[in-house]
Amino acid sequence: MTTASKITLVRVAFIPVYMTLMYISGGVPGIWLWLALAVFILAGVTDYVDGTVARKYNQVTDFGKFLDPLADKLMVIGAMTIFCQWGLFPAWALMIVLTREFAVTGLRLVAVGKGTVIAAGWSGKVKTASTMISLCVWMAFPTSQLIGWIAIGVIIVTTVYSGIEYFIQNRKCLWQ
Repeated sequence: MTTASKITLVRVAFIPVYMTLMYISGGVPGIWLWLALAVFILAGVTDYVDGTVARKYNQVTDFGKFLDPLADKLMVIGAMTIFCQWGLFPAWALMIVLTREFAVTGLRLVAVGKGTVIAAGWSGKVKTASTMISLCVWMAFPTSQLIGWIAIGVIIVTTVYSGIEYFIQNRKCLWQ
């Protein structure tokens, strides 16, 4: 297993840690939520580090290509689920995010079956980064309705845009 993949696995291991800390906090600003935010930020940093290590040291592997986006999805959906449980993140918004993730994964599976690999697009990377940043800001100010709605807006807009872009750019995979 490569160093890059090990770093990605660390990100996966952080998910139950920050979710537990968030759950313990109950959404009330204080030490538990700050610790959850710190772990979430650290996990987000590993997303950058594992990609840098993989490219710099030629450690790009099929396992890494599978695990890295999965870790990203689990990371952000975990945080969104806690916000949803707290009644701050609407279930319809979470459903939009989940639908996009399943749809793009399905598109990739169809493409692989036809011998085509769909690489991560720029809009998908922007979606992931803006979602992580939005969730971080929201964790820092969980009682601010304005920040909550801005975070939800950013997440939904970037999610929908990147999902549409993936399907437009790769529509040939569906019609061949």
